[in-house]
Amino acid sequence: MRPFLLLCLLLAGITTGAQKLTSGGKLKPEQAVMDVKHYTIALTVDTAAHSISGYTNIDIVLQEPAAVLLFDLMNELQVSRVWINNKPAAFSHTNAMVRITPAQQLAAGRAAVKIQYAGKPHIAVNPPWDDGFTWTQDSTGHTWLAITAEGTGGKIYYPCKDHPSDEPDEGADLLITVPKNLVVAGPGLLQGVKQKGGSATYHWKTTYTINNYSILFNVGNYKAVTKTYTTVNGTKVPMQFYVLAGHAQYADHHLDMLAQMAQVQEKYFGEYPWAKEKIGIVETPHLGMEHQTMNAYGNKFRYVKVGNTDFDWLMYHEFGHEWWGNKVTAIDWADFWIHEGICSFGDALYIYDKAGEQAYTDHFKNSLLGIENKLPIVQGKDLDEETAYIGDIYSKGAFFMHTLRYVLGDDIFFPAIKKLATDSAYTYSNFVNTDKVEQLFSQAAGTSVKPLFDFYLRTTQKLDITIRHTGKNTYTVTIPNAPMQLPLEITTDKGVQKMLLGKEAVTIKSTVTPTADENCYYLKRVILE
Repeated sequence: MRPFLLLCLLLAGITTGAQKLTSGGKLKPEQAVMDVKHYTIALTVDTAAHSISGYTNIDIVLQEPAAVLLFDLMNELQVSRVWINNKPAAFSHTNAMVRITPAQQLAAGRAAVKIQYAGKPHIAVNPPWDDGFTWTQDSTGHTWLAITAEGTGGKIYYPCKDHPSDEPDEGADLLITVPKNLVVAGPGLLQGVKQKGGSATYHWKTTYTINNYSILFNVGNYKAVTKTYTTVNGTKVPMQFYVLAGHAQYADHHLDMLAQMAQVQEKYFGEYPWAKEKIGIVETPHLGMEHQTMNAYGNKFRYVKVGNTDFDWLMYHEFGHEWWGNKVTAIDWADFWIHEGICSFGDALYIYDKAGEQAYTDHFKNSLLGIENKLPIVQGKDLDEETAYIGDIYSKGAFFMHTLRYVLGDDIFFPAIKKLATDSAYTYSNFVNTDKVEQLFSQAAGTSVKPLFDFYLRTTQKLDITIRHTGKNTYTVTIPNAPMQLPLEITTDKGVQKMLLGKEAVTIKSTVTPTADENCYYLKRVILE
């Protein structure tokens, strides 16, 4: 697992600054009054010209009357016409924003917007860290198209309200037309394929709420390999792999691995979140990305052994986002660690489940090498994705959950994290932030853990554990900057003692110099005096 963390940190550091546009930030007043209910995206893909054309319907509810509607759409695409409630409307399209001014002020309530557009969408330079379209060919010469959009948002190819605080409560429909020798993989369930001449239109539909960067599609010479997965609650779910036809021989074993991974995720985080639709993965030319019910996979079937079974770190991590990021969603990119940190902690739980506690502990010891600790992982509020996306949201975020598990103990921690992943107050359309997560764990603990959250998430401090030699075989141990009383393991000549420590010194006896926190439950400095 350590190579995964180092790879994420290295590539995150190299590429995030290269993005020209980003998602989120301060919510614009014109968009704050608008609640998106549903998207219908109907596009024809010209694989020769590397262009798209068509329209997007956006169903919205206005919370108050509005004289202007504002949607995000990148400048590479040209808007030709706009309608509001089937009536033509004036518009402008500059600075990646479509500004619509209806002839009369719109009343509060439901409205339907249709935007027709075409063009050559932005090309991804280094996907998935750099967003856009990737046009390439597979080994047999067939067109292979992948879209990545997490950092830049859905506006990479369709007009949308590009902010994490709003997802379409009623889902989305995609009607994507491609040459008939190609296959379209998308979110939700395939409603049908209509052929006309040399083209085929694939209709994908999800009825779940979905983040805008997951409303996308992939195109290739795919073969859909399907098995049935039975969830922890007994629900039978189609499990599909849209694999390149030339790699179909790998699909059966790959899906067996995915089923085993799903069982581990469900053990700790509850039933698969999209059980009414599908568990889906699609082979892509880029490494991978979480896309609700159709995760992108490009790790080329390179497996490692965990507990004597084949394991694909990439597939497991991206699949974990079905819970962390897709089901449990941060309302602000400032709280991005909730997606990546808790998901990465879930990666370690697979090791814990399959290889045992010591392997899990060793994983977190090794992960300390990947924590830069240059910036807090919660840097404020109203952040855009590019600002929030630092390597430590993975490594330090996961390590913080490891710390929290130790501080609370398994009897409190594991039920609490499952509640976070299953309780309707924190899932689907009910978004969360760091404070809401902290309050859940504080309630579970029966005492406030906010000081610990603030210390590790909102600062770059480390615990200063001071061991002072005060006399023959006598030492004092203190944590002068302790945010709260914390359990700490001290190793002496008598073995390991677990004690509750804070800013006040505790005296211990030992014929050897004591050591602190050898199993690395804390990000810390140990000071010997």
